[in-house]
Amino acid sequence: MASLASSDIDILEKAKRALAPDYLPDESEEYMSPAQQDYFRMLLVEWKRSILESASVTLQSLQDGPIREADLNDRASSETDWGIELRTRDRQRKLISKIDAALRRIDEGEYGYCEVTGDPIGLKRLIARPVATMTVEAQEAHERREKISRDD
Repeated sequence: MASLASSDIDILEKAKRALAPDYLPDESEEYMSPAQQDYFRMLLVEWKRSILESASVTLQSLQDGPIREADLNDRASSETDWGIELRTRDRQRKLISKIDAALRRIDEGEYGYCEVTGDPIGLKRLIARPVATMTVEAQEAHERREKISRDD
């Protein structure tokens, strides 16, 4: 399973704090009630907005000019840092497509249900990873099959 990088988790936590703190989906409610769907929709939209905002800061830094350190070691270090930053932004670009897919699933009434088994994914898992498409069990089975086919 592709895990969320620490910067993605930080952005997700920031998005959760930006939402109204007076509501958190609860197991006692009907699963994927309108209130829960609204919560996840707002969370996903805020998460996407935060990622795009962070990406624009990176883009602005890139446009400000090339790396111009005189020392070769400093230049190499800066280039390495930029490479890491660009890989992070690429990972976040892929995450945005997962967020968009999750928003489509909310609109279609499929959000919160496993794409393999059709079972509820669960609120705790969705709160931790709002773009989840499978239950933990289905995800683990998928990863085992992936590992076996990779080992062949």
